[in-house]
Amino acid sequence: MIKYHSLSAIVRSIILVVSIIATGSFLTLLTQSPDNTILQIITFLLIFVSLYLIFNFKDLKIYNKIFIGLALGIIVGLVFGEQIQIFQPVGKAFIKLIKMIVIPLVFASLLVGTASMNNIKKLGKIGVRTFAFYILSTALAITIGLIIANTIKPGSSIPADIQTELRQDYEQEAGNNISRVHDRPSTIDLLLNIIPENPAQSMADGKMLQIIFFAIISGIAVTYLREDKREIILTFFEGITDITIHMVHMIMKLAPYGVFALVASVIGEYGTTIILTLLTYFITTLLALAVHVFFFNSVVIKFFTDLKVSEFWRGIYPALLVAFSTSSSSATIPVSIECAEENLKAKPEVASFVLPLGATINMDGTAIFQGVSAVFIATVYGMDLTLVDQLTIIFTATLASIGTAGAPQVGIIMLTLVLQSIGIPLEGIALILGVERFLDMARTAVNVTSDLSCTSLISYHLDRGNRL
Repeated sequence: MIKYHSLSAIVRSIILVVSIIATGSFLTLLTQSPDNTILQIITFLLIFVSLYLIFNFKDLKIYNKIFIGLALGIIVGLVFGEQIQIFQPVGKAFIKLIKMIVIPLVFASLLVGTASMNNIKKLGKIGVRTFAFYILSTALAITIGLIIANTIKPGSSIPADIQTELRQDYEQEAGNNISRVHDRPSTIDLLLNIIPENPAQSMADGKMLQIIFFAIISGIAVTYLREDKREIILTFFEGITDITIHMVHMIMKLAPYGVFALVASVIGEYGTTIILTLLTYFITTLLALAVHVFFFNSVVIKFFTDLKVSEFWRGIYPALLVAFSTSSSSATIPVSIECAEENLKAKPEVASFVLPLGATINMDGTAIFQGVSAVFIATVYGMDLTLVDQLTIIFTATLASIGTAGAPQVGIIMLTLVLQSIGIPLEGIALILGVERFLDMARTAVNVTSDLSCTSLISYHLDRGNRL
């Protein structure tokens, strides 16, 4: 059998053009006979084949395919309108696949990340200070993201009539969200509800805050086990984490098709109005990332270490390049350690502990992304987030960041956790996936910057025996 990639560019072009013409013709026929089942099946298959030929015309990276899927979804949605919703099941399947791996990924990553602190008593000051810094910086990051998102309000330009239609399409989700606002338990009950009575039932019901709590408690308990038992448990859950990461990579292969399906369906139904909101969202997210990374880290270096701010930024530049290009905090660890020890003069024992731990539990950029995205998607669907909802976002995103693996594209998985915690429709993720790859690169650089500023802070005060 002759492979598509082995054909010449001219032959591939001819096949692609014929496929596109056939797809367009059947979509046109479908507008005339929308209830014809055979026509629907043929059209569905032609759309899938055409997308496959487009995405594989050249050897493209996954994020390039997602960009193309987004652009094609907009174009096809505008041209063929609601008929393109014949392909919407692919988008729904993509969403279901993402939801499928959220719980095992969250639990395994959180347990390993918490237990990676090893013996808490032995770690002493380094462990406590590092963990406190990462939690506080992440909470501050998500707060900055929410403040900027609520100020700019990306997505608010959508007319009220379209917001009304969106609410009608997701009446059940919106209704559940409204009922939770009216029936909100007291603050004490809200905190007590985080503790699961039955962790297995919490996992079955997808109660994410309870899952996070149980994972953290389990991780802490693991640190008190004998070393041989601890290694067995950590090896097992690290294996679970690795499996889910590979599943993420497998699922993301469907992302270009899923993005096309969901975006084309939205554009086909609501027109160009939603397109304009994406630019505001993108700029808002970058602005929030820039405010946090430059202001917060510069303040930490200037007032809490003996480094000059300019010296810090020059010293971490190589690590930022690797972080930005790989979108992986974990892949950046070797370069980060080298920058910390050689350029920032950090103590080796501090750098070797703080930076790997930060790649697991410190996700300032990811938290900002989740906060802005939650506000944007909620606004698009006409949902007003209350103060309690936004406090829930801060709490959930802060805890979720602890279990976000330092690998590309996992942040989008953790976003589903935040959206689920306050009842925002997960289908809205499709609106942001087109620019998610570039934002992934930017937010990874933010994550690594925070890791390095923490390393400088801990090393400086440990060396001098100062109290933070």
